[in-house]
Amino acid sequence: MPASSTLLRAFLPSGSQAHRPPRPHSSFTGGFSMSSALVPIRTLGPQHRARIAEHLMGLSERDRYLRFGYPATDAQVQRYVELLDFDRDEVLGIFNRRLELIATAHVAFSSAPEYRNCAEFGVSVLGSTRGRGYGARLFDRAILLGRHRGVTMLFIHALTENTAMLKIARNAGARVEHDGSESEAYLTLPPAGLDTHVSKVVAEHLGEMDYQWKKQANQFWSLLADVQEIRRGVQEGRHQAAE
Repeated sequence: MPASSTLLRAFLPSGSQAHRPPRPHSSFTGGFSMSSALVPIRTLGPQHRARIAEHLMGLSERDRYLRFGYPATDAQVQRYVELLDFDRDEVLGIFNRRLELIATAHVAFSSAPEYRNCAEFGVSVLGSTRGRGYGARLFDRAILLGRHRGVTMLFIHALTENTAMLKIARNAGARVEHDGSESEAYLTLPPAGLDTHVSKVVAEHLGEMDYQWKKQANQFWSLLADVQEIRRGVQEGRHQAAE
């Protein structure tokens, strides 16, 4: 297994060492469920940077510490979001009915050819939605994406005290190695088959459909609220005129 420092360099573009963003630790800190319930997951892009930043800044102090490995400031979180490479990596999100990003995962693929079969996983879940299995679901999706892109080893770098995330990794069959306050987990992935490619397409389609449905629902309720406001104004105007 390559050293952690060597792997980290493999996930960063050349020349980025001096200004690299905080390492994406995992911050799923609550209970989880491996149930078969469908959780729509959407692939995020550059247009979602503001939502990702809002999500990360909305984490509690402890969750932010577990996500980045230290109590990252707003400026450091913003820098991390600005440096996300959506062309190379996969960034995933789970939205609630109000289109708030309540859980997100970063699957970082290596920029070094010699480690092109490796990827690293980081995740965060808002405390108010903990215990619904979102961290485990995002991990499952990361495995699917990794297999689809030829990844054979998926790594997780987490603080040793983040027992919930490490438990997710162990339940998936990952090997976990401890080094003081930090832990490395890595999972060997089988080659992708036809089922992998089909599952990826179906999962992406469902995630997009769910997002568009929630978007239309929000637009409808916003329009309805505007109509009601106009009606209220007309009624008040009529009442004042009658006086």
